[in-house]
Amino acid sequence: MSAIAEELLPEIESQAASLQRLREEVGKVIVGQRYMVDRLLMGLIADGHILLEGIPGLAKTTAVKTVAEAIQTGFSRIQFTPDLLPADLIGTEIFRPQSHDFVVKKGPVFTNLLLADEINRAPAKVQSALLEAMQERQVTIGEESHQLPDPFLVLATQNPIEQEGTYPLPEAQVDRFMLKLRISYPDKSEEKEIMRRMAHRHRPEVGAVLTPEDIRGMRELADQIYLDSKIEDYIVDVVFASREPARYRLEKLENLIEYGASPRASIYLAQAAKVHAFLSGRGYVTPQDVKTIGPDVLRHRILITYEAEAQELDSDDLIRDIFNTVDVP
Repeated sequence: MSAIAEELLPEIESQAASLQRLREEVGKVIVGQRYMVDRLLMGLIADGHILLEGIPGLAKTTAVKTVAEAIQTGFSRIQFTPDLLPADLIGTEIFRPQSHDFVVKKGPVFTNLLLADEINRAPAKVQSALLEAMQERQVTIGEESHQLPDPFLVLATQNPIEQEGTYPLPEAQVDRFMLKLRISYPDKSEEKEIMRRMAHRHRPEVGAVLTPEDIRGMRELADQIYLDSKIEDYIVDVVFASREPARYRLEKLENLIEYGASPRASIYLAQAAKVHAFLSGRGYVTPQDVKTIGPDVLRHRILITYEAEAQELDSDDLIRDIFNTVDVP
């Protein structure tokens, strides 16, 4: 372990207490779903947008809203629908007859945490309106560009594409999400506890335990997490294995992958691995950090072929093969 990693440990331990308080506040409303809550925290600290996929009723929206309540920051929710317009998202210019000029009315995108609920129910023109906001942290209304607040994070939920009334998201937009989470059903004991808590009108109150300044401090700390050059090589090898499988003894994947992961995958794998190490109480990244967070970073960046679909394989299956084959440092 490097000297830098040793120096970071006291500060990491002090921040762990703050994160635990946030988890406890979220736990007042959300039963179980530790994976989802930790990934939401990871997105906040890594400054990366998150896409949550799962059938209706799995507390995706509730989890995002509850995390926002536990942080003393701005929050907006947009329910995406087929008739939503870009102006409903980013705002528009309004003419004032008295002064014969236009004034900008800002939309709900001007916030810190933006919950884009059922994002795949809106058509492409609305999805494209989010692209500039997600990548540049700004939006253009009329002829002027307007900076978004810091921090700014899009937490989007979507129902599986097989559900009626949904649209596939454009690849350019999907690639801008750092993580794509697949949310599954709770187990039997968790569902019983959910029923006990939610089968009445009273909803537990969630207190704000973190501020935007706390989040920015955690981001600066996570940036200092030690990433060895061997781990960097490992990340690049994993990404290249999705593009050139034969070079990594994965010839069986050549006809199953249409397009491999983009360079954003390497960037986000490194960032997410650092935050995973931070959340685990370490000042350095291990290969296991990369393996643990890898599927969430890669699953929406690897496009599979029709042959893979015919074999009932998805990107998670191919990612598992890649991590099982690429040499670990």
